[in-house]
Amino acid sequence: MKDLVQAFIKDESGATMVEYAVLVALIAVGLIAAVIYLRGAINDAFTEVADCLKDPQGCGAEEDGG
Repeated sequence: MKDLVQAFIKDESGATMVEYAVLVALIAVGLIAAVIYLRGAINDAFTEVADCLKDPQGCGAEEDGG
């Protein structure tokens, strides 16, 4: 029984899955933080696109100069 427990402790085959899970969790936290940080800019961009769809003639007049 002692040998079986020692073999179980030394077995690292599941370590890779845990490492990938931690990596995915860190990426998810980073993405959530970026969205929270940039939500104002994202909202402004979508609002600008929606305004351009409503009024294509007036869209981009400030950037194009005419």
